[in-house]
Amino acid sequence: MKSSQSKAECRSRGFLLLRRVIHFQYVDSHQNRLLFDHQKTLPQKREFVAAKLTAAAASLYRSLPDDIANQLILDRDPHGNVQVARIDTQRLLIDLVEARLKEMKAAGTYKASFSPQPHYFGYEGGCAVPSNFDADYTYTPLLHRPLLLREGLTGYICSVRGLTKPAADWQAGGIPMAQMMNLERRHGKMVPVIKKALVELNGPAFKEFEKHRASWAKETQYAFPGPIQYFGPAEVCDRPTITLELESGAF
Repeated sequence: MKSSQSKAECRSRGFLLLRRVIHFQYVDSHQNRLLFDHQKTLPQKREFVAAKLTAAAASLYRSLPDDIANQLILDRDPHGNVQVARIDTQRLLIDLVEARLKEMKAAGTYKASFSPQPHYFGYEGGCAVPSNFDADYTYTPLLHRPLLLREGLTGYICSVRGLTKPAADWQAGGIPMAQMMNLERRHGKMVPVIKKALVELNGPAFKEFEKHRASWAKETQYAFPGPIQYFGPAEVCDRPTITLELESGAF
C-alpha cells in the first residue's frame, strides 16, 4: 500500500495484499469453554474472553470494534481453530487506517484522500490456472504413492525434494505421518495434529521482502511476466515459484 509520501510524488494509488492470518487463543481448557458457553450475551462473552487474556492482549481486544470482537469468539471449526474466513480483517484494517488518517488530518500532517475498496478472495487465490511446475508437482506424488504401497509403507506422506531443479531430477520419498505430528489442545483434549505452517520471519523469503519493504512502500516496483507459458524455454515455462527459489538459495 502506498504511503502518504507517495502522494507527494503524485502516486495516490496503491494496494495492500493481506494474508489471512490471525492467531488468537483464549480458551485453554475444556472447563473454560463450558464457562464461556454459559455467558448469555455477546458483551458478557467478550468480557469473559478479555479476562482470560494478558493485560496487553486484553487492552487490544477491548479496542476492537464490537463486530470484529464478536467474530473472534464465534464457534470454532471441527479442529478447534478460529474460523478466520468469517472475520472481516480487511474491514478492520480499513477502519483502523481511517481512524489514524482522521487524527493525522486534524494535526495537519495528512491532506490526501482515502477511498478504500476491499475485496476478500478467500479460496479464489488458490484457483489460478496451473503452471507446468504445478502440474509436475501434482503428478509426481500421484505416481509415487503406489510405489510406497507396494513396499508396504502405509502411514506415510509423499514428499518431493529438489524442486528448483528440472522435474526429471526431483527426488521422491516418503515421510512418516507420525514424524510430522505435535500435540495440541482440541476440545479440551491433547491430540496429535500436523503443526500449522506459519510465516517464518527469519526465513529467506521474508528476509527478501524485509530488504525491499521500505522502497516498496513508496515506489512502484513490480514484475509482469505476462500470461503463463506452457511451451518454450524451460527457464520461462517450467520455473518454480520465487519463494521456493529463495528458500533453497537458488534465487
